[in-house]
Amino acid sequence: MIVKKPKKQRPKNLNLFTIRLPVNAVVSIMHRASGVVLFLIQPLMLWALYLSLRNEQGYSAVSMQLQQWPVKLLLTGLAWAFFHHFYAGLRHLAMDVHWMTTLQKARFSSRVVLGLVAVTMLFVIFAFWK
Repeated sequence: MIVKKPKKQRPKNLNLFTIRLPVNAVVSIMHRASGVVLFLIQPLMLWALYLSLRNEQGYSAVSMQLQQWPVKLLLTGLAWAFFHHFYAGLRHLAMDVHWMTTLQKARFSSRVVLGLVAVTMLFVIFAFWK
Protein backbone atom coordinates (compact mmCIF):
# COMPACT_ATOMS: atom_id res chain seq x y z
CA MET A 1 0.00 0.00 0.00
CA ILE A 2 1.47 3.35 -1.13
CA VAL A 3 0.74 6.33 1.03
CA LYS A 4 0.92 9.74 -0.64
CA LYS A 5 2.38 12.57 1.37
CA PRO A 6 0.33 15.72 1.28
CA LYS A 7 2.01 18.52 -0.66
CA LYS A 8 3.20 21.45 1.40
CA GLN A 9 1.25 24.60 0.77
CA ARG A 10 4.17 26.94 0.25
CA PRO A 11 3.46 30.63 -0.22
CA LYS A 12 3.88 31.86 -3.78
CA ASN A 13 5.17 35.33 -4.52
CA LEU A 14 4.37 36.18 -8.12
CA ASN A 15 5.09 39.91 -7.84
CA LEU A 16 8.61 40.32 -9.28
CA PHE A 17 8.87 43.87 -7.91
CA THR A 18 8.84 42.63 -4.32
CA ILE A 19 11.68 40.15 -4.77
CA ARG A 20 14.97 41.52 -3.47
CA LEU A 21 17.89 40.16 -5.42
CA PRO A 22 21.38 39.89 -3.91
CA VAL A 23 24.07 42.19 -5.27
CA ASN A 24 25.68 39.25 -7.12
CA ALA A 25 22.51 38.66 -9.11
CA VAL A 26 22.06 42.36 -9.88
CA VAL A 27 25.62 42.65 -11.23
CA SER A 28 25.21 39.48 -13.27
CA ILE A 29 21.88 40.57 -14.76
CA MET A 30 23.29 44.03 -15.54
CA HIS A 31 26.28 42.32 -17.20
CA ARG A 32 23.95 40.47 -19.55
CA ALA A 33 21.79 43.53 -20.21
CA SER A 34 24.81 45.72 -20.98
CA GLY A 35 26.08 43.06 -23.39
CA VAL A 36 22.77 43.05 -25.22
CA VAL A 37 22.76 46.87 -25.43
CA LEU A 38 26.32 46.94 -26.76
CA PHE A 39 25.51 44.26 -29.32
CA LEU A 40 22.37 46.02 -30.55
CA ILE A 41 24.04 49.45 -30.87
CA GLN A 42 26.93 48.14 -33.01
CA PRO A 43 25.26 48.75 -36.41
CA LEU A 44 24.57 52.39 -35.54
CA MET A 45 28.11 52.95 -34.30
CA LEU A 46 29.61 51.29 -37.39
CA TRP A 47 27.38 53.40 -39.63
CA ALA A 48 28.56 56.58 -37.85
CA LEU A 49 32.17 55.44 -38.24
CA TYR A 50 31.60 54.77 -41.94
CA LEU A 51 30.07 58.21 -42.46
CA SER A 52 32.89 59.94 -40.62
CA LEU A 53 35.59 58.16 -42.62
CA ARG A 54 33.92 58.48 -46.02
CA ASN A 55 34.64 62.16 -46.65
CA GLU A 56 35.09 65.52 -44.96
CA GLN A 57 31.40 66.41 -45.10
CA GLY A 58 30.46 63.15 -43.42
CA TYR A 59 33.00 63.77 -40.68
CA SER A 60 31.59 67.25 -40.11
CA ALA A 61 28.04 65.92 -39.98
CA VAL A 62 28.89 63.18 -37.48
CA SER A 63 30.97 65.60 -35.41
CA MET A 64 28.10 68.08 -35.23
CA GLN A 65 25.67 65.33 -34.22
CA LEU A 66 27.99 64.22 -31.42
CA GLN A 67 27.90 67.73 -29.91
CA GLN A 68 24.15 67.60 -29.21
CA TRP A 69 23.15 66.82 -25.64
CA PRO A 70 20.78 63.90 -26.40
CA VAL A 71 23.57 62.16 -28.30
CA LYS A 72 26.01 62.90 -25.47
CA LEU A 73 23.51 61.41 -23.02
CA LEU A 74 23.19 58.29 -25.19
CA LEU A 75 26.97 57.97 -25.45
CA THR A 76 27.29 58.37 -21.68
CA GLY A 77 24.84 55.50 -21.25
CA LEU A 78 26.80 53.43 -23.74
CA ALA A 79 30.00 54.21 -21.83
CA TRP A 80 28.32 52.93 -18.67
CA ALA A 81 27.25 49.76 -20.51
CA PHE A 82 30.77 49.22 -21.85
CA PHE A 83 32.55 49.72 -18.53
CA HIS A 84 30.05 47.66 -16.57
CA HIS A 85 30.29 44.85 -19.11
CA PHE A 86 34.10 45.05 -19.04
CA TYR A 87 34.52 44.99 -15.25
CA ALA A 88 31.78 42.40 -14.67
CA GLY A 89 33.32 40.28 -17.43
CA LEU A 90 36.66 40.35 -15.63
CA ARG A 91 34.84 39.30 -12.46
CA HIS A 92 33.18 36.39 -14.28
CA LEU A 93 36.52 35.32 -15.76
CA ALA A 94 38.08 35.38 -12.29
CA MET A 95 35.24 33.24 -10.98
CA ASP A 96 35.74 30.81 -13.89
CA VAL A 97 39.27 30.13 -12.66
CA HIS A 98 37.91 29.62 -9.13
CA TRP A 99 38.87 32.95 -7.61
CA MET A 100 36.31 34.56 -5.33
CA THR A 101 34.01 31.56 -5.28
CA THR A 102 32.76 31.89 -1.71
CA LEU A 103 29.59 33.85 -1.17
CA GLN A 104 31.33 36.56 0.87
CA LYS A 105 34.04 37.07 -1.74
CA ALA A 106 31.49 37.07 -4.58
CA ARG A 107 29.49 39.79 -2.84
CA PHE A 108 32.67 41.79 -2.27
CA SER A 109 33.72 41.46 -5.91
CA SER A 110 30.25 42.58 -7.01
CA ARG A 111 30.57 45.71 -4.91
CA VAL A 112 34.05 46.30 -6.33
CA VAL A 113 32.63 46.09 -9.85
CA LEU A 114 29.93 48.64 -9.01
CA GLY A 115 32.53 50.93 -7.42
CA LEU A 116 34.90 50.70 -10.37
CA VAL A 117 32.08 51.49 -12.78
CA ALA A 118 31.04 54.51 -10.68
CA VAL A 119 34.60 55.90 -10.51
CA THR A 120 35.21 55.31 -14.21
CA MET A 121 31.92 56.98 -15.10
CA LEU A 122 32.89 60.05 -13.06
CA PHE A 123 36.01 60.36 -15.21
CA VAL A 124 33.98 59.86 -18.39
CA ILE A 125 31.39 62.45 -17.38
CA PHE A 126 33.98 65.06 -16.46
CA ALA A 127 35.89 64.46 -19.71
CA PHE A 128 32.88 64.20 -21.99
CA TRP A 129 30.56 66.90 -20.67
CA LYS A 130 32.99 69.85 -20.74
